[in-house]
Amino acid sequence: MKDREHDDAMAEMFRDDPAYAVLLLNSILQDGDQSELLVTLRQMTKAFGGLQTVAETAHLSTTQLYRTLSPDGNPVLSSLSAILKAMGLCLAVQSVPTPDAHA
Repeated sequence: MKDREHDDAMAEMFRDDPAYAVLLLNSILQDGDQSELLVTLRQMTKAFGGLQTVAETAHLSTTQLYRTLSPDGNPVLSSLSAILKAMGLCLAVQSVPTPDAHA
């Protein structure tokens, strides 16, 4: 039951501070931790109106969204993009600072 309480608390945090959600997602994407990404997206789904609302906005079935964000989910780029767009977000590429080779 503690997981549910934690998920609810995180959803509330994402609703109250969408900028935090963006920072957290970017950090997770940089680290490349897919399981953490899926957990966070499930929590964010609650913050953005719930599974049914996000699924409808993303033009996915509720079952497809549930499976995509499940612990065994492996979202394809189009689904991930649609889910993020439903939350008012998008994937973007940016350059990563590299250490100066001459330093």
